[in-house]
Amino acid sequence: MRDGVFSDRRALVTGGSSGIGRALALALARAGAHVAIVARREDALQETAAALRAAAPECRVAYAVADVADPGQAERAVAECVAALGGLDLLVNNAGAALALRFEDTPPDAYRRLLDVNFLGVVHMTRAALPHLGAGASVLNVSSLAGALAVFGYAAYAPSKFALTAFSEVLRQELRPRGISVSVLLPPDTDTPQLVEENRAKPPETRALAGTGPVPSPPLGADAALPGLAPGRGWVVPGWRARVVLWAARHLPGLVRWSMDRDIARARRGAG
Repeated sequence: MRDGVFSDRRALVTGGSSGIGRALALALARAGAHVAIVARREDALQETAAALRAAAPECRVAYAVADVADPGQAERAVAECVAALGGLDLLVNNAGAALALRFEDTPPDAYRRLLDVNFLGVVHMTRAALPHLGAGASVLNVSSLAGALAVFGYAAYAPSKFALTAFSEVLRQELRPRGISVSVLLPPDTDTPQLVEENRAKPPETRALAGTGPVPSPPLGADAALPGLAPGRGWVVPGWRARVVLWAARHLPGLVRWSMDRDIARARRGAG
């Protein structure tokens, strides 16, 4: 269904070939936006582009193969997508990488890799896209609930997402006078290929902190993000459970630490 808010808007979504990025691209196309997606694998981009065309035949669809951690590739991808769409109104920085290991088990180069993708990749894409964004444009940065609440096992991942969350707030303040809104999406664990890969080595303590409730699907993040994109809300948190956790972390930090320490201790006893 076309939505007046997004009709004929031109959107670029990084990490748009799978997971939350794919769901966001499809939601934008169905709402009437013209969509370009960026990712590293051309086969996945082609498959998603075909799905976008099938979902919204009247919308323009484009893609560019790029690693956003490389500033040159990011700049080229933005130039290609802007040329294909005829401009840019929405930038969704969704590309990211995850890793769940204890600090002692985390390779030193993992810290640089996650910062390069999760934080600097957003910096590179935003820097390249900003000259094309005018008043009324929007930027959505996809962080993580772990970008506002540090969690056992995320020694490399959480700092990269905390950096992205802080960068998003700085960007919101700086771009607001220019009429450009900036939002940050803080999703919990979501049923994506990235989560499957992350779970292969995830410590039992991290699993315990994630809980045993249902894992939301990528469309939940997309459904939460689109209303946040339109009015430019600062923080967008999908799902009531994630909102409760974040509220408690901000207003009852001592209770949250006690609860997390208790769950970690239980997980260790169970594993041992």
